[in-house]
Amino acid sequence: MTEEEARDRLLADVSRETAGRFDAYAAALIKWQKAINLVAPASLNHLWYRHFLDSAQVFPLRIKDQGLWLDIGSGGGFPGLICAILATEKSPDLRFTFIESDLRKCSFLREVARQTGLKISVLSRRIEDAPPQGANVISARALAPLTKLCTLAQPHLAPDGVCLFQKGESHQAELDAARAEWQMGMVQFDSQTADGAVIYRIGDLAPCLM
Repeated sequence: MTEEEARDRLLADVSRETAGRFDAYAAALIKWQKAINLVAPASLNHLWYRHFLDSAQVFPLRIKDQGLWLDIGSGGGFPGLICAILATEKSPDLRFTFIESDLRKCSFLREVARQTGLKISVLSRRIEDAPPQGANVISARALAPLTKLCTLAQPHLAPDGVCLFQKGESHQAELDAARAEWQMGMVQFDSQTADGAVIYRIGDLAPCLM
């Protein structure tokens, strides 16, 4: 899929205002990438396909249209900022909080929010040090192995909340390892943008009893 095709696919069912937000985000990322490493340099020429479209597929897997969506280890904003932009039009009652320890990346997230009119919160701290968030949705992409993600996410998850974790080709091995330490309900969705990759929707997350 070309970049133009990826952009057209993402913007096919959104308003002109939402499309403008995506374009502003893309322009800001390309500008800031010159100073800080927001995405892998080799992927910058495939921004719409590798990052925007890949992140957008997470949004329809939410189970609620209100409450808090928490994006952890946000980096350049994937998938959280993409989902926040979609939510302005499709789920305006969702609130978004981002946890990112790199101060420069926090500045980038806040600048994109300013340029696009997103009302988000950005916590500049380690995930382990943040107060419990009671999130209805927790998302993460390219952050840590699944066992570690469960450890990071569980203190911030509402009792009926779910995690949406994007995983690559080694996802089954990560799942097997995580299930040795965590009880969970899990639904698997095949990635629309990467062969062999998946999105795990995880709920009822609790440590295994020793």
